[in-house]
Order: sequence, then structure tokens, then C-alpha cells
Amino acid sequence: MILIHGFFYDTHLWDNNIDQLAKKYKVYAMDLWGFGYSSRENLDFGYPLYTRQLRLFMDALKIKRATLIGQSMGGGTIVKFAISTSERVDKVVLVDPAILPNKLPIMGKIANLPIVGELLFGANINYPRKMTLGNTFIHNKKHITAEYFEKVTRFQKIENSTEILLAILRKQFFHTLGDEVSQLGKIELPKLIVAGRQSAGIPTRLSEKVHQILKGSQLEILDDAGHCPNDEQSEKFNELVLAFLAS
Repeated sequence: MILIHGFFYDTHLWDNNIDQLAKKYKVYAMDLWGFGYSSRENLDFGYPLYTRQLRLFMDALKIKRATLIGQSMGGGTIVKFAISTSERVDKVVLVDPAILPNKLPIMGKIANLPIVGELLFGANINYPRKMTLGNTFIHNKKHITAEYFEKVTRFQKIENSTEILLAILRKQFFHTLGDEVSQLGKIELPKLIVAGRQSAGIPTRLSEKVHQILKGSQLEILDDAGHCPNDEQSEKFNELVLAFLAS
């Protein structure tokens, strides 16, 4: 299986999942271009680019078919990939997917402002990042320990990271896959949707709408979880995914 993170995170998003999933499956986690320890290049960021990256990743590792698990923007990448290359997909797990039209959270709106975003996130100041984590991604603030914060934002301190992240944010491509979701609904692939009931990033109603469009899909809404239910409720998430894959 291949795990694909969303915006703001890198492969550390899956730290609470990989070991359990790897007990039964071979697991890969990839950094999307512009995130983690990938190169910082001025690319044409968007779902077409990340779909191409996923294809190249699978080709390089000689992976013919895989179960794809993606959170937020990672979920959007999977949708785009699956409708164009369904023969290489076994099963699909969408975690709070950024697919349908949705308003930017407040910190996203602030960061989207020219100059303001650069000032807030360009000086390696921790406060805006902690605000973003707490207001958009994580429901239980106790989850954001000093160790957790340092781990998930470490890559953002790499030179040119702020410029790349703001460029990606300002492309506004996260919620543009309404037609693609409908196409995916016509493809016979097992599909699981996992949402956080308290998600501020993707309201639960949008995950419910995706479930309605993807006829035959399974929807699980986890309590006491925000935009990263795989992280905040990792034990429940791991159990759900393993049961889904075994079915």
C-alpha cells in the first residue's frame, strides 16, 4: 500500500499507522513534491503533477498495483490517479479528502494573502504554525505536544519551503474534483472514506456527500478527531483499514 499525506504535513502524518499496517502489508509513504525532504522546485503544482509523481513512484519501485491511502490533498491525488489508471489500484482509502468545493479555513485565508503569508510563515515563527495545526488539522490540542509540533513542521524550516507551500496554497486546486469523484463512482473499486467528526479542514457533510457519490463505498466517521483522524484516532483507524483490506 502507498500512503500519501495532505497539505501542511509530510510522511510523519502516518507515524502512528505504518507499524500496525506493516504487520500485514508492505507499506510505502511518499513525500509529495514540495513537502518533506523532496526538492524545492518551482513546479506547476496541482493534482495532475501529483498524479504523475505517484505514477513515477510506482514505476520506480516496480509496483504494478497497490492500495492507495490518502489524506486531504493526498486523497484528491488518489481520486485523480484512480480514474486515469484504475488498473493499478486495488483499493482506495480517502481520509478527510479535499475534493469537493469548500471554503478555506481561517488560517488558510490569512496565509493566502500576499505579503501577509510570507511575513507569518517566512520567519520560522512557531506561533502561526501552532495556530494552523490547532485550528485546522487537530481537534484535541493536547495532541500537539512540543515533540509532535517539531516533528511535523521540521520540513517547513528547510530553505524555500515557505515559498513553495504558499504557492501550492494559492493555486486553490484542493477542492476542484467534483467531476472526477463522479467518474470514480462509476469504477468498480472498493472504497473506504474515513472522516473526523470535528474536522475543521473538511466539514463532515462533505465526506458524507463523497460517500453518496461513490455508490457502494464505506463511510466511517471517527469521534474526537479533526482533519487527521488517522493520527488522532490511530488505533481505530488502523483497525478500520485492516478490516477493510481483509474484506
